[in-house]
Amino acid sequence: MATQPMPTRWEERSTVRVLEAGREQILKRSRRIVEAAYELLGTAGLEGLTIRAVLQKTGLSRRAFYERFADKDDLVLAVFEETVRLAARHYGEQIKALRDPMEGLKLIVMSVVLARGNSDKDGAKKSNRRGIAMSREHLRLARSRPADLQAALKPLIELIAQQLANGMAVGAIRTGDPQRLATLVYNLIATTVHTELLSHEGDEPDQARRTLLAADIWEFCRRAIAA
Repeated sequence: MATQPMPTRWEERSTVRVLEAGREQILKRSRRIVEAAYELLGTAGLEGLTIRAVLQKTGLSRRAFYERFADKDDLVLAVFEETVRLAARHYGEQIKALRDPMEGLKLIVMSVVLARGNSDKDGAKKSNRRGIAMSREHLRLARSRPADLQAALKPLIELIAQQLANGMAVGAIRTGDPQRLATLVYNLIATTVHTELLSHEGDEPDQARRTLLAADIWEFCRRAIAA
């Protein structure tokens, strides 16, 4: 049997260009699906997030969906991952101007509780509806797919851990394992916010109550981690 010749350099470059172009096209459609799911959670809640609704919103085929996501759970995890990634990047940019690690931590904690992310264009009702939906899914995925959920939350927890490590370095925060403390801080925030959202699910969004809750959570965290 004749041996196939090794590809030349131009053939390799040509192959790479084709693969990169194909990958970008795949990712572009994947992003459209995730963005549609994110929007549906705000406008229609968890009940409105169906594969059919996503396909209607994107104009993509069912085949295109299943080429990218195994099922609805996979899509919800993608929404979590993208939301957390963008939020962590947004908070990271904001805290660059703050020299005090405690102030950086306060900004992160308050922002997470008040649902301030990369974009604040949504109204209170839409943001609240999405928050309730994601709280329900957060609790469910913590049981059914804990490793995947933790991977999605990693950028935010690592950002908190870095601020804690910076605070320990200057003596503002008690010595400990930054990653463990960051996980404790995040779990406190998440559990409290889930309880707040789900216990007032039928109520109108109350920004004053949410702001007070954010301040209380931060004060609790501050006293727990202060040196």
